[in-house]
Amino acid sequence: MELVDTHCHLYFHQYDRDRAAALQRAHDAGVRRIIVPAIDLSSCRQALEVAAGENGVFAAVGIHPNSSADFNQAMLDELRPLASAPQVVAIGEIGLDYHWDKSPKPAQWRAFESQLALASELKLPVIIHNREGRVDTAPSASEDLMAIVQNWAAAIPPERRMRLGVLHSFSAAAAVAERALELGFYLGFTGPLTYKKADALREIARRLPLNRILIETDGPFLAPQQRRGKRNEPAYVRYINEKLAELHRLPAEEMARHTSDNAETLFALARR
Repeated sequence: MELVDTHCHLYFHQYDRDRAAALQRAHDAGVRRIIVPAIDLSSCRQALEVAAGENGVFAAVGIHPNSSADFNQAMLDELRPLASAPQVVAIGEIGLDYHWDKSPKPAQWRAFESQLALASELKLPVIIHNREGRVDTAPSASEDLMAIVQNWAAAIPPERRMRLGVLHSFSAAAAVAERALELGFYLGFTGPLTYKKADALREIARRLPLNRILIETDGPFLAPQQRRGKRNEPAYVRYINEKLAELHRLPAEEMARHTSDNAETLFALARR
């Protein structure tokens, strides 16, 4: 059984003591490819460094919404050559975050739209972060985000709409999942899919077409129920695969084949 962890921040300090051992554990668990997304310009370089030193490890570069308060044209100009590196398979993670008060909404929107345009320019998919506010707001992060990506996707040539991107660590409502699927996005699932009170999320995952699902750890965060409270790592992506297999009433090996094929398609991994 071969697995792809499509989202793990391997450059974070939580891996400094045992990064090589964590990668070996991932390999032993059947994880053959890992995508390492950045959150700012510094981590773009770190992600590229990690990817350059490991077979089967790839990078995504981008400015996270919580790092976007000072976003400007100079940052975008610095990001462009980083995104052209051979290890890069996506722009990300980018998007909107209304939970933390680290960046004004207009700055988040500007950074998001600029990086979507960069992804179009470079013909790369996007890895999208979407987190709602601490209290209900109108419009929500999901509403603003889907309006932005719908406008962006409308300008993408039809032949590229199968590789738009992924809504990573999906946690929004079923209506958002439906809109994302209609546009051509994949949905990525992380540890919360396994949590005891995540029945609504599991129902969304159960109803998804098999050709639109990705598995992720989002390590070092969001460890699955079996390892909850501990640092997350790529080996644990197997628990997400197992839960999805259970929801779709498939053998784990078959679910792994679907999610790995999806990752290869979206991120063009077979060509790298």
